[in-house]
Amino acid sequence: MNIKSAPMGPYQTNCYIVTIDGKDIIIDPGVDSLNWIVANCSNPIAILNTHGHFDHVWSNSVVKEKFNIPIYCPLDDCFMLKNDPFSQGTPKSDEDVAVVKDQTFHLDGIEVKFHHFPGHTPGCSAIEIRDALFSGDFIFDGSIGRVDFPYSNPDDMIQSIHKVLKWEKDINIYPGHGDSTTLFKQISSLKSWLNYL
Repeated sequence: MNIKSAPMGPYQTNCYIVTIDGKDIIIDPGVDSLNWIVANCSNPIAILNTHGHFDHVWSNSVVKEKFNIPIYCPLDDCFMLKNDPFSQGTPKSDEDVAVVKDQTFHLDGIEVKFHHFPGHTPGCSAIEIRDALFSGDFIFDGSIGRVDFPYSNPDDMIQSIHKVLKWEKDINIYPGHGDSTTLFKQISSLKSWLNYL
């Protein structure tokens, strides 16, 4: 498995390309990410959104049109693709697959699991592919996603942190912003956030 990433737009939102067996999976195509994706993809098969915030889905429609590939978005965040709830001028897009909680897919033989971790958004998810977890705006290196936005919910975030703290395996984390880390490196940080929320 090969992972490429680049920060996109004013919020430096990480866009990822995961390549396995010559097939590319695009995760969170953010602001003006099309040219970078085109330059780094040879055989894209899907677009995956960790959640519906504009800086993670901005280029959904142009990437989908360019490659004729489906968009997978968490069900509870699909409304954000169509309604631009933060009035950012986000280009509208339509999901092809509305992902239900903790759903697993096999994309051309590649297993992909969406772990539902609401709090930052109602549908906020972390996407597991082999030994990598693309955590979107759930877990960062030393922090977690904000819960003071419209549609955020601190109580949901508390439950999501408790949920991930029950994991018994370490996993590499590739967040929506900032540097990569591992789950076990973030245990103490996650526990401290429980006391703050």
